[in-house]
Amino acid sequence: MKRPGIFITGTDTNVGKTVVAAGIALALKERGLKVGVMKPVATGCEGNEKYLVSHDAVYLWEAAENEYPSLTNPSRFRNPLAPHVAATLEKKSVNIEGLKKAYRELQKHYDFVIVEGIGGLFVPLTKDYFVSNLIKDFDLPCVIVAKSVLGSINHTLLTIDAALVRGIDIRGIIFNRVPVVNYSLAEITSPRAIHELTGVPILGSIPEMDGLDVSSCRFGRLQQVFEERIRIDKILGDPSFAS
Repeated sequence: MKRPGIFITGTDTNVGKTVVAAGIALALKERGLKVGVMKPVATGCEGNEKYLVSHDAVYLWEAAENEYPSLTNPSRFRNPLAPHVAATLEKKSVNIEGLKKAYRELQKHYDFVIVEGIGGLFVPLTKDYFVSNLIKDFDLPCVIVAKSVLGSINHTLLTIDAALVRGIDIRGIIFNRVPVVNYSLAEITSPRAIHELTGVPILGSIPEMDGLDVSSCRFGRLQQVFEERIRIDKILGDPSFAS
């Protein structure tokens, strides 16, 4: 049976997709939902070849308190590169059917599944299969994570256009690492301009936070910030989850 969920993508790498995915997981857990998380493909992993570990995947797994780590992150590579490139260098491959199978299995165990992509929509998982293809095959709407700095309008509009052309439903945009002091004019105006130009909802913004660190699994005030600043009901989509 198909379960509701969301796919977290970004305008680029290192925009904060992992923090956003973890924040959603923490907020939904607080609402009493059993939340599954998935990082289908991770690069830049550490450890020996048999036991490569992704800090991003561990962060999600800890946030959601999941029981199935092998399903959370089925494909891992050491080199911090696009998966297709890393797989080629490491003489491995990304098993697309394996990713789909892991996702279907996760759906059986959770009320809502949060999937974090890698990089943006056009990051290649194989020579002819991209993150955008995975979103379509998982049949999930997406949340776009962006920064509000100079250049964000172009990057975000390109991502929105690519998603819409491919028939991907966009629930909205979350802006990450928004400064609370010493902000620039671009950081003030970009989110509003993006909404006015596209009509895509702005789901909220996440400020710079102390006590938040993915590599050491520290969440700080992440749950509280999501409850206060992010439109969780819009992410859920299904009114039956809104209570």
